[in-house]
Amino acid sequence: MSTRKRMVVTGREGQVVRSLLERGAKDDRFEVIALGRPELDLSAPETIEAALREARPDVIVSSAAYTAVDQAETDEEAATVINGVAAGKIAEAAAALGVPVIHISTDYVFDGSKAAPYVESDPVAPIGAYGRSKLAGEQAVAAATPNHAILRTAWVYSPFGKNFLKTMLKLAETRDSLNVVDDQIGNPTSALDIADAVLTIAANLIDSDDPTLRGTFHMTGAGEASWADFAIEIFARSADVGGPTAEVGRIPSSAYPTPAKRPANSRLDCSLLKARHGVNLPDWKQSISIIVERLARA
Repeated sequence: MSTRKRMVVTGREGQVVRSLLERGAKDDRFEVIALGRPELDLSAPETIEAALREARPDVIVSSAAYTAVDQAETDEEAATVINGVAAGKIAEAAAALGVPVIHISTDYVFDGSKAAPYVESDPVAPIGAYGRSKLAGEQAVAAATPNHAILRTAWVYSPFGKNFLKTMLKLAETRDSLNVVDDQIGNPTSALDIADAVLTIAANLIDSDDPTLRGTFHMTGAGEASWADFAIEIFARSADVGGPTAEVGRIPSSAYPTPAKRPANSRLDCSLLKARHGVNLPDWKQSISIIVERLARA
């Protein structure tokens, strides 16, 4: 009989979900199960507990979210239902089932005005609807159960779905040069690295009642970059494998206005996660190289 624990992850198509399914298939600690619509519909929070109960989880990963940052500015109610209310219902279900919940959150809970990387205890002050909705989720999860790990991450990319890395490579197929914002800085983070970390954190939560393993943690790729730096590295690695490249022009945010304002500083200090869980994500440049090479082979 298998001794693998059942990790139930919300959603089916998100970058973290798909990365967990891939990584979990090779992990002898967990059987990863993706649970999404129609069985579990975050826009209908009343469906959540029954769906999770039927899935019989040993740990729940709350990763599905409303992630359309600009659209959220005119659709904040829907974003808040999915990112706030539903996140709380997932955590309530975890509490009722007596299992830990891991909730994926974001750098957008901060306003970006700090000069140094943010630590977990820094004041939250989201500057847009998406950030407000995600903060509502953090607060709802924390209120629902102490048996939680809230993981704030940022600038997520992967071989799956839509993300900045894939967009850059796609644009470079038809354009020789691109202008990219250079005055927002953060930590590019591979969803595959997030998945590896989540598997380890989940095992820690199941194996120990230690309260210091619970709470809020920052979890991003090591190192920092502007969006322009990120793009330049993508094209350098793409050139290495014969893929599309483009020249990158560095521009200010004011030259590329968007409906939602982005934090100027999204850098997160991840030392607490390393100290408590022994988790330290790889350098962002190393992880970009792996994914660009993989996409080139696809």
